[in-house]
Amino acid sequence: MDKKLRRAGLTFILPIILSWGWKRELIALVAGALSSLAMAPFNAWPVLFLTFPVAVFLIDGAGAGRAQGLPAAALTGFWFGLGYFVPGLYWIGNAFLVEADTFGWLLPFAVLGLPAFLALFTAFGFALARLVWTKGGSRVIGLAASLTISEWLRGHVLTGFPWNAFGYALTEPLALAQTASLIGIWGLTFLSVAIFASPAVLIDGSTRGRARLAAPIAALALLVAMGAFGVVRLSQHPTTMTANVKLRIMQPNLQQDEKFNYSAKAAVMQKYLALSDRATGPHATGVRDATVLIWPESAFPFFLTREPDAMAQIADLLPKGTTLITGAVRAPDLPPGVRVTRAYNSIYVIDDEGTVLSVYDKLHLVPFGEYLPFQDLMESLGLEQLTRVRGGFIPGKVRRTLGIPNAPRALPLICYEAAFPSATATPDDRPGWMVNLTNDGWFGISTGPYQHLQQARMRAVEQGLPLVRAANTGISAVIDPMGRIVAQLPLGIEGVLDAPLPAPIAPTVYARVGNIPAAILVAAALLLVIRRRFLRR
Repeated sequence: MDKKLRRAGLTFILPIILSWGWKRELIALVAGALSSLAMAPFNAWPVLFLTFPVAVFLIDGAGAGRAQGLPAAALTGFWFGLGYFVPGLYWIGNAFLVEADTFGWLLPFAVLGLPAFLALFTAFGFALARLVWTKGGSRVIGLAASLTISEWLRGHVLTGFPWNAFGYALTEPLALAQTASLIGIWGLTFLSVAIFASPAVLIDGSTRGRARLAAPIAALALLVAMGAFGVVRLSQHPTTMTANVKLRIMQPNLQQDEKFNYSAKAAVMQKYLALSDRATGPHATGVRDATVLIWPESAFPFFLTREPDAMAQIADLLPKGTTLITGAVRAPDLPPGVRVTRAYNSIYVIDDEGTVLSVYDKLHLVPFGEYLPFQDLMESLGLEQLTRVRGGFIPGKVRRTLGIPNAPRALPLICYEAAFPSATATPDDRPGWMVNLTNDGWFGISTGPYQHLQQARMRAVEQGLPLVRAANTGISAVIDPMGRIVAQLPLGIEGVLDAPLPAPIAPTVYARVGNIPAAILVAAALLLVIRRRFLRR
């Protein structure tokens, strides 16, 4: 039976291992594309039990090439990455159609160019894996370590773009995601690759007898252990609420042409005010039920604090003891008479008298959205970013918590800052919750907002902190420190969301030591495979 199974397996994998040229590239492209189904909103992560072994077999076959197979492995990794990122990030193209007459010609560069750039990191991961390649189950560990390194680099090089890191495959169901409280998303990335690539060892010609079962059995045992740990952790930490804090999140569902049109100032403001005060039940009294009102990112088509009438309307809206947290574009402090050409993407905390209590300026700006790489050069060539701010937005200087009257201090995260595990305050400034203001309206009704929610949710699990999310077009949500979604508003509707504020739990292992456990995992894996490779020689 063992021989028959092995013979059948070899019949399947030999064409993959021996493929070359366009056939090899096509196999890698299709495997990468299928892998994207593991991300939100599909969460079809079992597909990786098929696609990651294909990656192993393709790297096996790369050894027949020159230079120990490194160029062939890198090219395979590029096509795998391109297949993964194009369907996973297609929604970015929607942003270039908001002003199609100006930016529409850039659509192919967004839909194919960015994935091609990101695929270079996957190419590096495959090449690094080939460099330390061994036989048997240890090569799966080498691939896991190599891809974790390349994914970490993708999240940091040139300001980083860690979107859809492979580790997010193990964040649904929620029980599996709890492991992130120990090792973070980069540790989950290592485990994801190791677990899902393990079936490759079943039909490994270099491994004999029952030894071939060791890797997949260990992978399944690890998956079960992760699930059991998550179930126990969730049961030990039921959702509890912070006393005397009532949230109201306003989701206006404004189209982008309204949101950035100064002539629509009055209409936008009126919609915000009316929607914020909308009663949600027969006994509700609108905004008077809330202690904290939250509006989304870049809420106004004007500089808020330079419009006294808007500030007065906010003061009139807010009842005594209610605080507004809102996104807004902020003008820098300039001498009188100096024209404003650049601005900050900011969060304001405003009290019921219309007084600005504190401000946070976004640190991590979006390339091509809020600034251009080599800004002066690209502007001289006639290019501009999607927000059309000459010179680009000004980055903030420091990440810090914000004081909120009658509520715990909050860590502000604007837009895709929530995708970065490192976007946290200093350990001596631990907040009581995180507030993520975003404008996913750029991306329409697509998979992008679901992916954004998935990643923001993981920050709650990693830190042991609740996260409250206000999104212009959705998905707005209140998430407890275990990642449970307490309340949410669907994508593409306007409305208000009333909910209590979940209470935080004690700092997690990840919150205390960061990426050290993940780094130890990767380092130990590399030492193992390098030792195996050395001993083999």
